[in-house]
Amino acid sequence: MQNTDKSNKASPLSVAIIMDGNGRWATRRGLPRTEGHLAGAEAVETVIRTAKDEGVRYLTLFAFSTENWKRPREEVDAIMELVYRYLKAKALPMIEKDPELGIMFPGDKSPLPQRLRELCLYTERLSRGRQSIVSIALNYGGRADIVNAANSAIGKGELPLNEEIISRHLYTSYMPDPDLVIRTGGEHRISNFLLWQSAYSEYIILDTLWPDISSGHLRECISEYNTRVRRFGGLKS
Repeated sequence: MQNTDKSNKASPLSVAIIMDGNGRWATRRGLPRTEGHLAGAEAVETVIRTAKDEGVRYLTLFAFSTENWKRPREEVDAIMELVYRYLKAKALPMIEKDPELGIMFPGDKSPLPQRLRELCLYTERLSRGRQSIVSIALNYGGRADIVNAANSAIGKGELPLNEEIISRHLYTSYMPDPDLVIRTGGEHRISNFLLWQSAYSEYIILDTLWPDISSGHLRECISEYNTRVRRFGGLKS
């Protein structure tokens, strides 16, 4: 579902972030890459709090892509363990204290370690009906999302396919498309993230590595977003 509110007078309703730079942050400090992921987890808390304070109702964080399985096994295992520990120690207490906040996990959860997969499903059950959602994309790929949506719709006999049907079957069907996509780390690529959903998103690239992200960075991005005119393929009236 696309957010069609074209007003630039308030914070974006939905923000998505490609959290890039954990490994480089650690390497520059002579640390193992896993230390960068630990530092990045702390930045996640800061951004979640700031997004809520700024009125962002849907925050999507790209935590692990379908391509990230190609990384060294040690690093992949460390990321999975870190996500599990973060959910247990930080995320679950957060949504238990805040009845308006929920956490979802768009992506194919089937390849995840069993205890992480079960924890994700449990967290999603607790999050049903919440007004504000943090989405942590795990084993997510934009192309796979579109293919899975199409197969799901075809399997239910929803033919011929159209944009509304595809959108209804995406992993992110519970939320509006992102108004703003932020990428940290200075790279200028989409990295197979929310390909369908970000068709008309505003993009901002930050040179700052993810572990160094602060509340100020997010606020500056929102301020920049509010200077832009979104036409959605049309002309400003």
